[in-house]
Amino acid sequence: MKVTAIIPSRFESSRFRGKALTEIKGKTMIQRVYNQVQKSGLIDTVYVATDSNAINDSIREIDGNVIMTSEKCSSGTDRVAEAARRLKLDMDDVIINIQGDQPFLPPKCLDDLVLAFTKEPGLAMGTLAHRMEDEAEINSPNNVKVIFDVNNFAIYFSRARIPFNRDNKQKFSYYKHIGIYAYSNSFLQEYTNLPYSVLENIEKLEQLRAIENGQKIQITVTEHDSPSVDDPADLEKITALL
Repeated sequence: MKVTAIIPSRFESSRFRGKALTEIKGKTMIQRVYNQVQKSGLIDTVYVATDSNAINDSIREIDGNVIMTSEKCSSGTDRVAEAARRLKLDMDDVIINIQGDQPFLPPKCLDDLVLAFTKEPGLAMGTLAHRMEDEAEINSPNNVKVIFDVNNFAIYFSRARIPFNRDNKQKFSYYKHIGIYAYSNSFLQEYTNLPYSVLENIEKLEQLRAIENGQKIQITVTEHDSPSVDDPADLEKITALL
């Protein structure tokens, strides 16, 4: 069983066109993501999956691995699944799906996810969560919240503040979902063939498709946050940290 990381990336972003090729201190965003993933000691191979020649060229500049995919992919997960098929990866391999807009992704996040996922045989899907303290972060719809059961399986993901603390008497930790996923390749191929779900379309969160179809998602809590860049304002905030 191998662990392969695939970073889906496209040029046409609805909120930030050309985001993947935005330069951050001498490197493009997608180059930075690729380099961060390479630092994980538990991932065997890293690929960028894209339909953009410009993104392909950017990764080739750093001698990275690229797999070209169809322009018809409707989501990043579809692109990852297509890349896994093109690469002819074994069905029992572990695929790590990493968003291409996390230029300062801590490699320890990836190690936490891979360790937890590979420790439990038979898991179909896993992802990460990080505890939030700041009220503005908790209330922001850009930060997806996740609640999970005593066995660390997701109950629900939402852009809303969940759970709603009606009486405000009980202390509760809120967790931000970090958009990095682990799947068995066999489940990934099955997952992308499931019909779009009602909750997925309402929240615009594709992981809800798995929950609505009765699949379990393992949640691994990590101490390491991984801020994403959704718009130019986010880029300014992150760049200021350098």
